[in-house]
Order: sequence, then structure tokens, then C-alpha cells
Amino acid sequence: MSDTATPRDEFLAHLAASVRDGSFVKLTLGKPRGADATLRNVFVRSITLRGAPQFSFLWRHDQRDITKNLAPDDALALIADQLGPVFHSAHLFTTARMVQLEFNKKGEPRLTYGKAAPIAPASETHDHIKHRLLPAESQRWLEKLGVTTSTGSVRTGMADKHRQIHKFTEILSHLVAEADFVADRPLEIADMGCGKGYLTFAAHDYFNLVANRPANVHGIESRPGLVDTCNRIARDCGCARLDFTAGTIESARFPALDVLIALHACDTATDDAIAVGIAANATLIVVAPCCQKELRPQLQAAPVLAPALRHGIFQERHAEFATDALRALLLEWAGYDTKVFEFISTEHTAKNVMIAATKHPRPARTDEAANAVRDLAAFYGIQTQALARQLDFALSA
Repeated sequence: MSDTATPRDEFLAHLAASVRDGSFVKLTLGKPRGADATLRNVFVRSITLRGAPQFSFLWRHDQRDITKNLAPDDALALIADQLGPVFHSAHLFTTARMVQLEFNKKGEPRLTYGKAAPIAPASETHDHIKHRLLPAESQRWLEKLGVTTSTGSVRTGMADKHRQIHKFTEILSHLVAEADFVADRPLEIADMGCGKGYLTFAAHDYFNLVANRPANVHGIESRPGLVDTCNRIARDCGCARLDFTAGTIESARFPALDVLIALHACDTATDDAIAVGIAANATLIVVAPCCQKELRPQLQAAPVLAPALRHGIFQERHAEFATDALRALLLEWAGYDTKVFEFISTEHTAKNVMIAATKHPRPARTDEAANAVRDLAAFYGIQTQALARQLDFALSA
């Protein structure tokens, strides 16, 4: 830098250098001082469109968001025009460092440096959706749900939730790629027992903004207060295809669904959700079971296991295994291909098993599949189970 370079000049030089060498991660412009009183922030990220590098700008206003993509030179020129006259705060995140430019009340700029961004450079491409996290447009509901701050930083105590949201989106992209959805209408998606709606919002944005696949997403939650909050945030964030309804998983009914999601539904509520998905002929069913208590009193494992199962922790884990294995086999009997895998590391949550079931044209309710279910039930002495009852499946022949 020259001796006469101002902090603003140095910031813009760092920005241009990060674009040239590929170390750019993201840019946030804040503290607007322009004529538009509704403008709050601008978020900038790099993407690839039709094989060419672009920069995606998200202008966040009180009641609306505006997105525009620009070529690198045009993007740098726009940022230079806006920095100072319109925005008095800028945070540049690169793989090497964080650079912050702030203007005080007198309009005097100050440059500070911080640690490198804790994420990889945002080289996103529409040809490789599975590597994408949620788009910049998602930042608004993440902020309103208390996951991030107005500048996009993860709030204290919310790092695990933030990681879970993005991990879920990544997993969803893989599962969707393997599913055979209808092509001539918007998808219908239900998130059962959705709570505060973190993953419901994520599913909405993944399908409608990332996968570019129109989808109506419905959140079902028993607590009316959470339903009202989520519907308000959905309206504020312009999520036209997202709605929340008060009700229980057990009572929810859909004439048809493409995707059913139920994460951490307690005990037999997971079975209720799976049954709803099967009845609605859902192409994809994704559940992360929790608190598998129903089968624990019934378990009569092989005598060789008795000394070990007198320990409560082993009984609990054994019940979890037996319950989820039975669910997976019942889904296969109903005509689904199933996968059971770790949703997120046990470092972040102990309830980390996910069952994903994808419906494909294949024979359903075969004798072979039924025998697999009954053999497992017989091994453990299981006489009754919630999902089996709802499917009218007799565990003993």
C-alpha cells in the first residue's frame, strides 16, 4: 500500500486481492446511511453461473429482499461506489483473515483485522448442489430465529444448531438426487413436529432457492405459540410457499405428499410420522428417532445377553437398535429402500441416527420382507409395535 492510501483504499485493495487469488469467502455491508430508510444490510457471496464466476448480492430491506448477480469487475465497482457514501460498515471474510472497515460518526474510516473465516471459500456452483450450504437469502430467518446476528455471525450457544441446519440441507440434497419425484407440479413437503421450524425453513429454501424446484412446505407443530411465530417469520421473510399449522403428528393427514420429515419426534411419534408418510404415498421419508421407549419392556433378548442387559444404558441402546431396525424393515416391506446412518456427530447430539426411506417402483409387501420383520420381532420377543399396528402388520404369523 502507498503512504497516501486511506483505510477505505486498503480495504478495497484487500477485497480485490481476495477475488483474484480465490481466498474470498463473503462480504457484509452494514450501517446504511443512504436515502433508503428500509435498507438494512447487503450480503455478498461468490457463485458460479454457466461456468463463469459471479457475485450474488442480497439487499435486505425491512419487508423484502432483492437479489442480483454481477460479474467480478462490476461487483467490485458497485462495492467501491457504496462503501462510504451508503454503507459505514464492511466485513470481508477470506481464508487468510477477516478485514473490517468502520466509519465513525464523523465519517472517519478505521481498518482492523481478525482471524481467518472458519469456512471454506464460497466457490458455489449450480452444477454441484450437494456442496452448497443455504443461500444468503436464508440469513434473514436464521437471524429472526436467533441462530445468527444481523451481520451473519453465529450467536453464542447456537453453533451446534447452525451446524445441524447446514448438515441437514447437505443430507437432503443427496437424498433428493436419488428420489424419483413427479416433474409437472410443485412438490408437497411436510415437517412433522417441527418445533421452532429451523429445518422447515431450511427445507423450503433448499427446494425453492437452491434446487430450483418449487415446493410447498408445511410445518406441523402442537404448540400454537410456535406456530404463530413461525408463520410471522415466514411472512416477514417472503417465504410464500411455507406455512405452519397447529396440530399433532398423530392427527395430521395429507392426501398426498412427496417428502415427509420428522426429526426428533419422541418415542412412537416417529412411528406416527412414518405412517402418515406411507399413507400419503410419500416418495421420500426422513426421520431422526428420539426416546425409543415403547419396546424396552417387551425385549427378551437371547439368554447370552441377559447379564449385559441388566445395565440400564445397555437396555436403552438395545431398545433403540431394535426399534429403529424394526422401523427400517417395515418401511422396506411397505415398498421403500432404506438407509440408516449418522445424522450429525455424537459430539453435538446423542440422538443422531437418521432413517431415510425412498420409494421406487418395486414389489411391496412381499413374503420375504414380511418374514424379515417377523424374524427380528421373534428374536426379541416383540409382540406389538406402533408402526406395525398402524400398517396392520401382524408381527407373529
